[in-house]
Amino acid sequence: MRSEFLQFSPPMIAEGDIDEVVQTLREGWITTGPRAARFESEFARYVGAPAALALNSATSALHVALAVLGIGEGDAVVGTTMTFSSSIHVIEHQGAKPVLVDVEPDTLNIDPDQVEAAVKRTPRVKAIMPVHLYGHPSDMKAIYDIARRHHLAVVEDAAHSLPAFVNGRMIGTPEPGFDLPNLVAFSFYATKNLTTGEGGMLTGPPELIDQARVWSLHGMSRDAYKRYTSEGSWRYDVVLPGFKYNMPDIQAALGLHQLRRLDDMQRRREAIVAQYDEALGQLDALETPTSRPGVRSAWHIYLLRLKLDRLNIDRDTFIDELRERNIGSSVHFIPIHHLSYYRDRYGLQPESFPVAEREFHRMVSLPLSPAHSDQDVADVIDAVTDIVQRHRA
Repeated sequence: MRSEFLQFSPPMIAEGDIDEVVQTLREGWITTGPRAARFESEFARYVGAPAALALNSATSALHVALAVLGIGEGDAVVGTTMTFSSSIHVIEHQGAKPVLVDVEPDTLNIDPDQVEAAVKRTPRVKAIMPVHLYGHPSDMKAIYDIARRHHLAVVEDAAHSLPAFVNGRMIGTPEPGFDLPNLVAFSFYATKNLTTGEGGMLTGPPELIDQARVWSLHGMSRDAYKRYTSEGSWRYDVVLPGFKYNMPDIQAALGLHQLRRLDDMQRRREAIVAQYDEALGQLDALETPTSRPGVRSAWHIYLLRLKLDRLNIDRDTFIDELRERNIGSSVHFIPIHHLSYYRDRYGLQPESFPVAEREFHRMVSLPLSPAHSDQDVADVIDAVTDIVQRHRA
């Protein structure tokens, strides 16, 4: 058994990352400025987006996206119960109603058939918010088709899915022929495939990103960098009641260097996933993650599902036993219909989400980070195997 606790998803910070941040501090411009602008440009180029806006979180990116689309009081947005609460909070923040649907049993991504049904039965739906869960893209062909038929915007929660591909298209690259509003929100939280500590990015059409930029900094007509350089002016106007969501250059500096390393870090994630698949796929009490044809997952999370009928312990005890063996793990996510605010406010019942409800009780997220060594991965495999063998039903 390991002598030290294995963190679930430690960031992989290189000396070059540190040097980039230190150089930013030495140069004296630490709030939103030239590095944030460069990060936006390089990120947009990397994912194939027409424009990008660096923000202080993916939550902020989703919130700004809804604001730009004019979604507000009396409107509705269709989302999924299998997500982190922030995806749904932003709908509430705008005074709109979240309409939650169940998920597909293999990927646990939003179920397009249920999206269609929810759109038909719900007045004033303005947008669909698919979540690319665990790094595996949602069925976007089906989502775009629904959006076209009902003239809806699509706001993608891509917090897990950098860099994910479906049929050769990276998430963030516009879908050819889709001419309705489409905005994509990425996360750079500490555990993400690319980190700035906290942070996010919103991508989409230049005209929407330009509007989002105004929303992201107090609704002001020019940002801090332009106001405080020799090219700027102290004069500004406030054109709408905006937020304080901008990304400072300190974070952008880290993001710039992480972006250059992202492909290498992704290859390491894929190597770890291959080790997990090979070893854990042989245990008949476990179900390893799904990967659909044409998809290259970002592998943000390695979701293990327990076949509880073949074990004499439940999921919570399984996690406790991992912890006893100094292995960190987690659960992604507690479904929204379990959370008291949404459960009580909207009268959500487990039977309305049978797939999410069933799968939630058998989910375990295993450690996955490019910072993990082969020995770390072997320790996880040994711990999982030992628990399964000791607790066969």
